[in-house]
Amino acid sequence: LLGRYLDHRTRAIARSAAEELAALEVPRAIVLLDGVEVETAISLVAVGDIVLVRPGARMPVDGVVLTGASEVDRGLLTGESLPVQARPGMAVSAGEVNLTGPLTLRVTAAGKDSSLHRMADLVAVAEGAKTRYTSLADRAARLYSPLVHILSFGAFGYWMWATGGDLRYAINISAAVLIITCPCALGLAVPAVITSASGRLFRKGLLIKHGTALERLAEVDWVVFDKTGTLTLGVPEPLDLADHPVEGLALAAALAAGSSHPLARALAEGAAALAVQAAEVSDVLEVPGYGIEGQWQGKRVRLGRADWCGAPALAQTATYLAVGAETHAFAFTDRPRPGAEQAIAALQAAGLRVELLSGDAEAPVRDLADRLGIATWRAGVLPEEKAARVAELSAKGHRVLMVGDGLNDTAALAAAHVSISPATALDAARVASDIVLLGQDMAPIADAVRIGRQSARRMVENFVISGGYNVVAVPLALVGLATPLAAALAMSLSSITVSLNAMRLK
Repeated sequence: LLGRYLDHRTRAIARSAAEELAALEVPRAIVLLDGVEVETAISLVAVGDIVLVRPGARMPVDGVVLTGASEVDRGLLTGESLPVQARPGMAVSAGEVNLTGPLTLRVTAAGKDSSLHRMADLVAVAEGAKTRYTSLADRAARLYSPLVHILSFGAFGYWMWATGGDLRYAINISAAVLIITCPCALGLAVPAVITSASGRLFRKGLLIKHGTALERLAEVDWVVFDKTGTLTLGVPEPLDLADHPVEGLALAAALAAGSSHPLARALAEGAAALAVQAAEVSDVLEVPGYGIEGQWQGKRVRLGRADWCGAPALAQTATYLAVGAETHAFAFTDRPRPGAEQAIAALQAAGLRVELLSGDAEAPVRDLADRLGIATWRAGVLPEEKAARVAELSAKGHRVLMVGDGLNDTAALAAAHVSISPATALDAARVASDIVLLGQDMAPIADAVRIGRQSARRMVENFVISGGYNVVAVPLALVGLATPLAAALAMSLSSITVSLNAMRLK
């Protein structure tokens, strides 16, 4: 019973991840019917209904914001560390928290169809999936049970003959053999490890979608990364902004303030962080596809494309400032994800080869590879070339882990031995991957490989423990050195040992 309790405890540790997700589901929603607020069970909320979400409340459904402005904490489903601005037209998901203002939503999915409920289902499915080790244990148990009964009946017959018909003694030995050979430890050997591992990975920010992904992680010897949105956040970051002339930076900040372009926003934020006062620029006008221009001290000033500003183009991502005939370039890099450098170092320290494949230009790919310590990289790679590279490595006998987020990574994700996508990835990439990275931190990817390898070792250890126990215990029972009570204690001890071994995962 204690062994069973420990098994249930390890299952509860992992299952609580799914239960925690399920606990975030809101049982009732405020539905607006002709302007009247009606509290309704979530099972009765239909697609197209209008729902009110008050500040501080969780989103009860997936939906699109109709009215209101607020901040939304969506870190649970997308890994975003900071709240995002919710405005009309923005999609929100069940489980996200409305922080500051009331919102009305048009329902797109509710109840069992919500993204939160689907995520909880994925955890449950991953826990119950059969792996190669599970199948091996099941086959062993099927063969083991009839052999045990034959052995028990054989022991009964032998001791009836050897004792001259002592029925009680023969029954005790037969019962001891039957009890001591109960395949509980064998049955716990794999499920206890899978459940413990999936729970630990979930708490580190990795959602296992397929149960076999865990054993496949243990076999990985080569990791291929995409760049934009995977190793990086897809957020431009100005390079060496403090080294630029203050006057040029002040002009660039003034022009950038009037644009919503990502490079312009990053430039304006960088200048503000350096406490640079924006220059007085008049007649500011944004020219779609080119940049933004205005007048400063009787001169036309422009911020935008190199050809539009009359500037020589850099090899890396940049925006350009033109002041009359003078030009200036502001270079950008794509900010690496938190923990990316540590994850790469940990994977390499574990003996894995790491490779970067990106469709970006050579300069930014080379810069990122140098920054993260990746020796093997390729730029300008097409989607089909990524998939071909993964297939090439697989054909050479390598077990490839592919980490990518875009539509152009889908084929490579599907071709890999095992694959991971960030929660911010496109739906197609998440569907193709085996594991979802829930947070922004990349460090859990190295944890996944480590725990996958640990899990494989724990499963083998559990098989050895259960097998070794039987090698020692069965002869003792056959010769009458183990009573039924002692056999029961020994059987429980083997189950306890297997369960405790599964809980050693770190």
